[in-house]
Amino acid sequence: MTEGRPSAAGSAPLWERDAELATVAQALDVLCADQSSAGSLLVLRGEAGLGKTALLAETRRIAERRGCTVWSARGAETLKSVPFHVVRQLLQPALLSLLPEEAREYLGDWYDIAGPALGIADPQADKADPQYVCDGLVAAVRRLSRRQWPLVLLVDDAHWADQETLRWLAAFAERLDDLSVLLVVARRPGEVSGDSARLLDAVAAAAARPVHTLSALTPDATAGLTRATLGRHADDPFCREVWAVTGGNPYDTVELLAKVQDSELQPVEAQAGELRALNRAARGGGLVDRLKGLGLEATRFAWAAAILGTGITVDMVARLATMDDDLARHCAELLCTARILTEPEPALGTERAAGELEFVHPLIATAVYNSIPAGVCTAMHGVAAQIITELGRGAAEAARHLLKVHPDEDDELVEQLREAAREHLAVGAPDAARRCLERALQEPPLPEVHAHVLYELGCATLLTNPAVTIDHLQSALAMPGLSGDARVDAVVRLSQALLHNDQLEEAVRTVEAEAARHEAGPVRMRLQAFQFMWEGIHGETVAPARSRRLADLANTCTGRDNAERALLILRGFDAMTHGESAEEVLELCDRALVNGRLAPGLGWTDPEWGMELLMMLVGSAYAYADRLDRAESLFAEARRVYTTAGWRGGHLSLANAFLGLAYRRQGRLRDAETTLREALVLAERVGRRLPLYWSATCGLVDTLLARGRVEEAWSAAEQYGFAPPYPSTIVLPDIRSVRGRLLLAVGRTEEGVNELEAAEKTAASRGGHNPVLAPWSIDLAKALAGQDPARAAQLAADARRQAERFGTDTAIGEALRCAAALETGQRAVQLAARAVTYLEASPCQYEHAAARVEYGIAARSVTELNRGLDLARSCGAEGLVAEAREVLETGRGLR
Repeated sequence: MTEGRPSAAGSAPLWERDAELATVAQALDVLCADQSSAGSLLVLRGEAGLGKTALLAETRRIAERRGCTVWSARGAETLKSVPFHVVRQLLQPALLSLLPEEAREYLGDWYDIAGPALGIADPQADKADPQYVCDGLVAAVRRLSRRQWPLVLLVDDAHWADQETLRWLAAFAERLDDLSVLLVVARRPGEVSGDSARLLDAVAAAAARPVHTLSALTPDATAGLTRATLGRHADDPFCREVWAVTGGNPYDTVELLAKVQDSELQPVEAQAGELRALNRAARGGGLVDRLKGLGLEATRFAWAAAILGTGITVDMVARLATMDDDLARHCAELLCTARILTEPEPALGTERAAGELEFVHPLIATAVYNSIPAGVCTAMHGVAAQIITELGRGAAEAARHLLKVHPDEDDELVEQLREAAREHLAVGAPDAARRCLERALQEPPLPEVHAHVLYELGCATLLTNPAVTIDHLQSALAMPGLSGDARVDAVVRLSQALLHNDQLEEAVRTVEAEAARHEAGPVRMRLQAFQFMWEGIHGETVAPARSRRLADLANTCTGRDNAERALLILRGFDAMTHGESAEEVLELCDRALVNGRLAPGLGWTDPEWGMELLMMLVGSAYAYADRLDRAESLFAEARRVYTTAGWRGGHLSLANAFLGLAYRRQGRLRDAETTLREALVLAERVGRRLPLYWSATCGLVDTLLARGRVEEAWSAAEQYGFAPPYPSTIVLPDIRSVRGRLLLAVGRTEEGVNELEAAEKTAASRGGHNPVLAPWSIDLAKALAGQDPARAAQLAADARRQAERFGTDTAIGEALRCAAALETGQRAVQLAARAVTYLEASPCQYEHAAARVEYGIAARSVTELNRGLDLARSCGAEGLVAEAREVLETGRGLR
């Protein structure tokens, strides 16, 4: 049995907890030793009543005695639907103690992102990206921890925390290495499933120490506790029966011993038979009977307190239970005396609201709530929602009560839930918004409103859950109600969701069918533009006839409105992918801009056209037509706009992926790798195997190959699933060319050739290709040089012809590099020299560096090799550096 055990019954849950308390003390030693020390995480797991809350309370006492700042919060079973409820409990008191300008100063740029979620600032936009809000909350604690060191965070009943808090908790736990904070999380095993279970598992996985699973008290500890409470004369059989009745559960033991004291039962063997009856009265049905014994008014008061769940004050309970203040105070006293309610201990540095109460234990709160008759419970939730609305606290706060009200064709309730959904979206809680809108559909809404609710439900999940978006938008469009611009917007959003769910053919059919319903004009042209857009980014087959139709339609456009500008962009991208004149590509794209900038209504966050038109089409057209300055400017602006707007999902992932593409094309390989890895982190949050995930993965593998880190490229390919089957959308850089080059680099030549030949077939079905965008012909020619020199020569010649047709310095220089690689002697030197001339004028510095090294080797020139070596170093091309250095150091074949 634990030595130095507590001598009072009130400390019962700490009996036999020496190991856990020693771990707490050790963690506090590390925390308090040095402000630069790494943070740590402790996870306590145990069934209800085993003392998790008591351990957290003792942790608070120990930490405060050592001068720590301690913030705490607790999940609640009836409050799981309230977004950010637990994290607000944790951080809000500290932030509200600051003046508004102080809070803004401490949170910096994150104030406008994290502030609304924490309830200390108004939302700045209609919709906040949930991942960005999560990152903002992590940053908020990071900044506050520097001010409050040493800081201890306690989260109790994490299994009942809201989804948004759990998402933050999992992200925060992963980043404790560079944060001097002690985080202690207590939870029950089981209890939750789905995303909540996954997030709680992620929290546990981030802990450096094993999870502490609490066990029940031993018979010896139970006997010691019994005698500490009832007196040393309690005999062994009586103590043994206390343990047998309670199973060693500390909470049950304390409650049972309190009942023994109240009944003045003698703690001897002759009275041990009474313990089971007393135990039944201490919890479950017995607790409810005990509550009823306090009278109807006290029961109503307890019910109202259970309905509120949080912010339980005598005033609020009196309003909800419809009783006067004197009676309410009397009931509160009765319930406190009966150990059902209690006054909470205020957190350090905060003041408790007048008359604030909480349930003595979550088990009691659950038992009381479950004892409320169903009809009464529903009615009380309705009244609670009305009170909150009258107090002006907003639809979002009232929503958790409205969700409990029975459907009754209440038009006003539908509008309240729609407003609550908008408020939830504004603070970055789309799951809460979804619950409100799904509940609104159960009411149900009026026929003319129903489709709009479905549309709003679909918009709430766009790019975070494309499959769910598709279902809701398809349902909305299948019923009457959406008309005019609202219907067209819904069709466009549906097509975007289909695209990002890798259902590109259906995306094309969706806008094509809607376009057929409209007469010629701006609306039809907008839908046609989307049809051409989705067809244009199809990765497998795009019929040449489609390109002719697009060219004919674009020839009628002057760029007078956004529909025409979109068609010009689409035509420019199509011309680029097929290797038509780069000058024409640039002229088309330039005409689509206004004074070199995006036109109003075509901005990065504009919902009418979406990001695909700008990101995947105009930006990449510039990138592959050697206007990398303009491509980089566009992609960097996209990243800045999305970051400022708080969009941390698919939008920002693609912005990083395409900015990484621009860096890779420029030869800034280090910057490219960093940016593409950031894109991958964001893409994984949205979901693997989606098109945006492929863009980041393909770009990273291509960049690692350019850097000469072949093994790392192969490892990344395996880690991120860079292998068939491929998505139906086009991926930049060309996915088969990169995969084929990777296979060749690791010595899997036959597979690499097969992959490049598959790219060749795709290009043939599309009616031609750009050898810079999809350099399969160049890589295939080099791979076949030994086994089929005639075919290799033909491929190289075709690549050179196509490069000259496209006309950029990069395209021609790369084709000449390929031709030089197939030749020997003076002919190889001449071609390599010409490749250098073109690539020196190109903005693609890696290709220039490679050409210099190859020319230096072919010409046996130390000067050219040194120039190539310097360029390769500036690019971060480690493989080229090693190749050039080896030749220079060995002097192999040099003059």
